[in-house]
Amino acid sequence: MGSSFTEKHDVVVVGAGHAGCEAAMAAARMGLKTALATINLDLICQMSCNPAVGGIAKGHLVREVDALGGVMGEVIDATGIQFRLLNSSRGPAVWSPRAQADKKAYRIRMRQVLESEPNLRIKQAEVVDLVLESGGASHRPRVLGVRLRDGRAVEAGAVVITTGTFLNGLIHCGEQTYAAGRSGEPPSLMLGEALRRLGFEVGRLKTGTPPRLDARTIDFSQFQVQPGDPIPTPFSFRTRAITQPQTVCWITSTNSETHRILRQNLYRSPLYSGQIQSRGPRYCPSIEDKVVKFADKLRHQIFLEPEGLDTNEIYVNGMSTSMPIDVQIAMVKSIPGLENAEMIRPGYAIEYDMVQPTELTPWLETKKIQNLFLAGQINGTTGYEEAACQGIMAGINAALRVQNREPLVIDRSQGYTGILIDDLVSKGVDEPYRMFTSRAEFRLRLRIDNADERLTPLAYHAGTIRQKDYEAFLEKQKRISVATKFLLETHLEPGSRVGREIYAKLGLIRGGELLAPAALTGAQLLRRPEMNVEDLTAWINEALAAQGLSPLGGPDGGLFAREEARRLETDFKYEGYLQQQERQVERMKRAEARRIPDGFDYHKISGLSREVVEKFTKVRPLTLGQAARIPGVTPAAVSLVNIYIEILQRRAAMGAE
Repeated sequence: MGSSFTEKHDVVVVGAGHAGCEAAMAAARMGLKTALATINLDLICQMSCNPAVGGIAKGHLVREVDALGGVMGEVIDATGIQFRLLNSSRGPAVWSPRAQADKKAYRIRMRQVLESEPNLRIKQAEVVDLVLESGGASHRPRVLGVRLRDGRAVEAGAVVITTGTFLNGLIHCGEQTYAAGRSGEPPSLMLGEALRRLGFEVGRLKTGTPPRLDARTIDFSQFQVQPGDPIPTPFSFRTRAITQPQTVCWITSTNSETHRILRQNLYRSPLYSGQIQSRGPRYCPSIEDKVVKFADKLRHQIFLEPEGLDTNEIYVNGMSTSMPIDVQIAMVKSIPGLENAEMIRPGYAIEYDMVQPTELTPWLETKKIQNLFLAGQINGTTGYEEAACQGIMAGINAALRVQNREPLVIDRSQGYTGILIDDLVSKGVDEPYRMFTSRAEFRLRLRIDNADERLTPLAYHAGTIRQKDYEAFLEKQKRISVATKFLLETHLEPGSRVGREIYAKLGLIRGGELLAPAALTGAQLLRRPEMNVEDLTAWINEALAAQGLSPLGGPDGGLFAREEARRLETDFKYEGYLQQQERQVERMKRAEARRIPDGFDYHKISGLSREVVEKFTKVRPLTLGQAARIPGVTPAAVSLVNIYIEILQRRAAMGAE
């Protein structure tokens, strides 16, 4: 078989979207000869929908990708044109960064990053099939490589498929339909059919995008201006400064006339005519869906977002639609300020194939075929960030497989990435999956400020973190540790300059006398609700300097100085809640520690319903913890499995005696 291959790589990644780029970079940084195959070299990491990165919970995912050695955070930090920290008025568990991207600059920068990696080769080619080695009657088949449309076969130790919306993609714009992976690009038909032929459970999902408008034809004076934060919050722990120019976005809304136009033309909507059969994202409905399902709402908010600094293209966020073009034009012009707006390109919906993610292991390898990994929208997710975190995990695990090392699995207590993957492989999807903070049981532990502490050591062990970056991480951890110890053990004397200011702010000094029983430690001060860490930062930095350490944020202070300080404050203010979550994590880990034997026959357990047996047999959970998270599985069913495992283990022990 090997003699028929024209090229040989350790890992081949199919598709160069956000999942594919992260997968390819991860495998290459781990020292493996990696190939990234894409239909169009000029559209690597194209932002076909909203040109933005981050958002509620999504920003957490980008931080985790960065902590794992990924590149999305660095690329958006270099090309973002408006940064905002969302939920900053709420608790630190839900703070999440978002950045509007310069769409073209993001794509160009990502390609530059990929091309700078010595172990990575980018290939313009369409993958149409997999080359397999038969596993015989008792073993799973193993992937040996991929076959290209031009007939060539490329050998690979592992293959990662990240095809996004390209598998049998079908675009809808009113009554018009045409095959495409996204607007202006051909779909991947043959690979989609190959996956069906191999027996994978394939489904159909839908997503959509809004029209784009020409900024020169818009009256922006009619809209509310939405500026970015004066001090940007970066995504990458390695970013020291945001240097590119920044811009603003604008806010407006639909009105009764917009809604009238949509209602009168619903019969022409592919969603309501029956033309579209698959399900779209419930949390991000099209504008026609909003008007129908939220009929009591008089208006829906619309955001006008620039697609770049050197383009007139404006993204109409909140107006995703598949209505006919004439209806799209009419509804746009119904909004004050957009009466003369010219449409650069219309919105559309796209249906595409996905593989039911219950076909996957927790390390994203397919259960049917060894060394074959899937990541991104092919697994039923939506969003660049959800794709990227799967991509880096699939790339890491594909490389680990080739290196004959144990797979890397992030559990639900370690990151949103672990939650997302566990949800997918345990529950499957019947609509596009999006990450929310509400999906996390331990979200106070899973903050944006400690993603590196949670995940970077794992990534360093895997091999995706560069030595200099790991050393910078260790220095940061030492700063945090020394500052924490200092605040726990050191009393702030009321006679000092800082002490006089702090105790006066707290109302604990009157007439020059301290009203508290004794001087308070820094930790005691930070636990008080009216106390902010910014008041103590100079004092903390003096203590760090005394031990030869750089100030909070690193040698130059950096954009992360404020974040490191707030992390200290959070750890003290929420100490009780964090300890409670630690106890919950321990209980969860005990459940995860009880592994279910390979090939476990659930049919032999009396008392399990046929439905539960079918669910267990389909998902093949690895642990009791995963079994308990399968929808429709009761605690009683999990208890029966646990008892049966114990019986088998006792019998095995007796047989060994």
